[in-house]
Amino acid sequence: MTKQFKDKLGQGAYGNVYEGMLVNGNLVVVKILQNSGGDGENFINEVGTIGRIHHINVVLLLGFCIDNLKRALIYESMPNESLENFIFSADAKNPLLSWEKLKYIAIGIARGIEYLHQGCDQRILHFDIKPHTILLDHNFNPKMSDFGLAKLCSKGQSIVSMTTARGTMGYIAPEVFSRNFGNVSYKSDIYSFGMLLLEMVGGRKNIYVMVENTSQVYFPEWIYNRLHHGEELGFNIVVVEDGNKAKKLTTVTLWCIQWYLGDHPAMNSVVQMIEGSMESLMMPPNPFASSAPPNVDTTTPEITHVANLTTIAELEEGKEDIS
Repeated sequence: MTKQFKDKLGQGAYGNVYEGMLVNGNLVVVKILQNSGGDGENFINEVGTIGRIHHINVVLLLGFCIDNLKRALIYESMPNESLENFIFSADAKNPLLSWEKLKYIAIGIARGIEYLHQGCDQRILHFDIKPHTILLDHNFNPKMSDFGLAKLCSKGQSIVSMTTARGTMGYIAPEVFSRNFGNVSYKSDIYSFGMLLLEMVGGRKNIYVMVENTSQVYFPEWIYNRLHHGEELGFNIVVVEDGNKAKKLTTVTLWCIQWYLGDHPAMNSVVQMIEGSMESLMMPPNPFASSAPPNVDTTTPEITHVANLTTIAELEEGKEDIS
């Protein structure tokens, strides 16, 4: 299928990805899982989770292979690969430089998450939403992938038990690190979406030390202060309408990355905010008011807000880890 793994498309945390072709001529993506010994928890998790999903904004699992300890997942082909390849690109021909296209992709990702949270028989929590796990088809329609860290729970379950923190630094919700911010729930995905969306809007990493102004190192805090004071956001704006779209998407991201769960909107509300008018949006609370100093030291690129927090085991008596 892959011609002896001839065409490598990329490499993720859990394995290499190759281009393949079915006997009918259709292109596919084949992910070979690394370190798949033991009980193959990540493999079983991904097959069991994504195998039951059929949504335009979730990548389609076509099949899987098991050969002793070797395990592979076969997905539909995504010609434009991951969102990560575009949002940090300075190429003048970058299709994501259009604010309308950014809005289109943002809505698609939000609808995919909304489906995982509300549209399935069981609620599916992704726990690894980031640019690398959002794939783009030939029309730049976004599709969520990589469900190796996902967890299933009932729709009525508000708290999810965990034995360890999971996800990627920079996108992990605060409550995954510390119970001081609340219990882990489906809203942890909403925080990750907000951090992803802010990188899409800003065209840069949320933590970036290669800037002249030290206050810009932690981008979410810098952009909140600019928006709160009615200052220019520093984006590439050509027409007034683009400025309104940029301001609206930025406002939505700041609602999503609130540090306390009670301030998070549900995913269906996020979709409505992105599709609605700027006039209907309220300015979100400042999530950084009591959690960090005004300026972030450029010598410490980690998020200072969580650097000193101790990871807390989330498994409690009477609650079962259902990953």
